[in-house]
Amino acid sequence: MHLKHFFTSLALMIGLIIIPASDAGADTYITNGKIASSSAFNPGDDYKVVQTLPEGGSRLLDYAHGYSVDYPGDMWVDATISAVRVTLANTDTRVEIYYDNFYGTISNTSDYIGYSNLFLNNRGDHSKQLDTYISVNGLNTHLLQWSRPPLSKVPGDRCNYLSAEIIKNNYEVYTILVKTSGDPSQYLPLVKSFKLIERQGTPRINTRYAQTDRVSRLNAETQAFYQDYFSPSAALKWGIYEYSVVQNLNLVKSLEERLGSPFHVLVWYKSLDTPLPRDILDRAYQDNKYVELTFHTEIAGADNRSVMYDILNGQYDDYFANYARGLKDFGHPVLFRLDNEMNGDWCSWSSWHSSKDTEIFKAVWRHIYSLFETNGVNNVLWVWNPNDISFPGFKWNHHLAYFPGVQYVDIVGMTGYNTGTYFSGEHWRSFDSIYRPLYSEYSQVYGYPYMITEFACNSVGGDKEAWINDMFNQLKQYPNIKVANWFNGIDLDKAGQPGRIYRLDEDPRYIAAFGRGMAR
Repeated sequence: MHLKHFFTSLALMIGLIIIPASDAGADTYITNGKIASSSAFNPGDDYKVVQTLPEGGSRLLDYAHGYSVDYPGDMWVDATISAVRVTLANTDTRVEIYYDNFYGTISNTSDYIGYSNLFLNNRGDHSKQLDTYISVNGLNTHLLQWSRPPLSKVPGDRCNYLSAEIIKNNYEVYTILVKTSGDPSQYLPLVKSFKLIERQGTPRINTRYAQTDRVSRLNAETQAFYQDYFSPSAALKWGIYEYSVVQNLNLVKSLEERLGSPFHVLVWYKSLDTPLPRDILDRAYQDNKYVELTFHTEIAGADNRSVMYDILNGQYDDYFANYARGLKDFGHPVLFRLDNEMNGDWCSWSSWHSSKDTEIFKAVWRHIYSLFETNGVNNVLWVWNPNDISFPGFKWNHHLAYFPGVQYVDIVGMTGYNTGTYFSGEHWRSFDSIYRPLYSEYSQVYGYPYMITEFACNSVGGDKEAWINDMFNQLKQYPNIKVANWFNGIDLDKAGQPGRIYRLDEDPRYIAAFGRGMAR
């Protein structure tokens, strides 16, 4: 079999829609991510054409985004998440092409270029070779080349980068991001071939990530838990984050008595400098509760800019192997939420810290998953959980770019807070204004059960009791949300004063409203 056709077949088997380069002399029409039989398309279609060039390369005409680019003929076009990016790939190189439009936002192309590349301040891991501006067919273009050391746990690591931010105007920019195991400068002709063309059609998401049968391989108790909590017929269940559970469940039990209903899930947070919280797992299980164990790949108070790279160099393999054995020894179901809110720059595992390369996050996820599998963990459900809004709101930081693959995820988490008005730039948001667009978007893409892994309403900026009442009125419109976890905490400002007060027990009115809703 020809190598190109082999990799195309392999990609199709793992659920991607990847378009091979055209045969000589023929155009390939791509409509909504699939090869089409003709050039006919509707205005709502995501339309592209691949042409074969006389010298042997190929040309992509992405009408939905309004550009063309020439690329080596051994690459394929992945248009599965076209509304986010189009990818050209072969065995040693990925070329990701993004379009950002900042009209109506606080950003512009200058902000985009400056903020996107701040990862280079980490000079211990990133070595810059080129930083300049060139003209690409009349368009001012920022050209950046850098590298990092190859990672031992990533075969064929694409550790050499070339980024071209092609400025259309002050608010529109195209980004070509090259990741290769070879010399990225060889893809400079690809960058220089970029041209604007007439936009026709509409960029779309052309795939849906559906569950595999992974859950069926877990132990019987975990399968039963999944069926009870996350099957299509499962009723909504409630969970809570409450810091006092580190000592006992007294406050949680007091809240349950006042609410008249139990919490079924306890949320807890751990990081690389701490062991498995076996005491909390046991305490919860003895009270007929389960733990959403949120694990962050960082060390508290440390400079964590290199941690993702360190993990992929095997420096934490023993730690994760021991963690996995501890979870297996516990034996009961655990919701394992790894590196949530990865599309937020406040997280050291966000690609904003690691070359704008979301493949690093995915490689870490898969590596930890593999260590769990190697150590026989069969009682963990993997919860993948972006933030509802990406910060920064750039296409290369979109949540879809972080999805690790259908075989590595059991549940999709949602997180969106009504943060209130205490901090500058934040505003009062209703439950429905947060979760309606999120639920609609996720329903089109993720064929998984959902859980609100953490959420709450601030007491500053509006009527929290009314917000809670409205939340319970709206929840019935989201039948695929199977668990919702209230964050019963407080966020402080820099002076140590309460800025976001999320606690239910702050006011008897909030307890009463929440209790009435749970009873329904």
